[in-house]
Amino acid sequence: MTYSRFLELFPDNDACVDWLKARMYPDGSECPKCGKVTKFHRIASRAAYSCQYCRHQVYPTAGTIFHKSTTSLQMWFWAIFLMSSTRCGMSAKQLEREIGVSYPTAHRMFKQIRTLLADDDEQLTGEVEMDEAFFGGVRKNSKGRKVGPKTAVFGAVERGGRVITKIVPGVDAGSLGAQYRKYVLPASTVFTDEYVGYKDLHRTFQRHHRVNHSTGVYVNGNVHTQTIEGFWSLVKNGIRGTYHAVSTEYLQSYLDEYSFRFNRRNGRDPIFWAILDRAVSSRVAVAG
Repeated sequence: MTYSRFLELFPDNDACVDWLKARMYPDGSECPKCGKVTKFHRIASRAAYSCQYCRHQVYPTAGTIFHKSTTSLQMWFWAIFLMSSTRCGMSAKQLEREIGVSYPTAHRMFKQIRTLLADDDEQLTGEVEMDEAFFGGVRKNSKGRKVGPKTAVFGAVERGGRVITKIVPGVDAGSLGAQYRKYVLPASTVFTDEYVGYKDLHRTFQRHHRVNHSTGVYVNGNVHTQTIEGFWSLVKNGIRGTYHAVSTEYLQSYLDEYSFRFNRRNGRDPIFWAILDRAVSSRVAVAG
């Protein structure tokens, strides 16, 4: 997907509406009201279509992140294009400059788009690396006193496959155990560092290999955690360079964005289409 290809496919707002309609209500689909196989015809001057038999009106944006937005649909599609075209993310401030909307509008658009990016959390299998990471600084209250540690995150990645990242209440054995038992199949071979929170993994998984970082060993043959550590580096450098800081409240959505992009790094289709597909598939029913 290139800039010229984007303009060719979506030269104006009507083209974006027609694309959504073709995905949600293709010719030959059933009318949700009369149940007849029908065609939906565009209503002049409105982003709506009507059944050729009962005249029931359908709105392609209804139930999507675009619903009732005063921002043009082409702007939404362009924001998705920009987000999907970068490896390390794009800030709302930059989106404000790129498409000419206010900062609150740009922030809301990216926030809505990120709601589409959480994967289904299908369990990982095969050779899986696991590690914990910490994001942010020490939390302080209104008086500047320290009230809590950095935000802890658990991550697991299949070698050559997918990654799953989840915020956890802590990095004790109980908190980490709840995550890896949920997201990694027992038949997997797992790789971790020497952290004590992973000492009982041999009771859950087929094989458990550990690399002892404290002694300066980072790779021992096939035993390493460089894949997950590389992912942490990508996320932290992206947040530091693009967003500067992310609050705990929104951190999971940013992790979902980086995971979504990582999980499709070898895909044949552009990430742009994957996000648009999510916008359609995550649609909820709204009365027309």
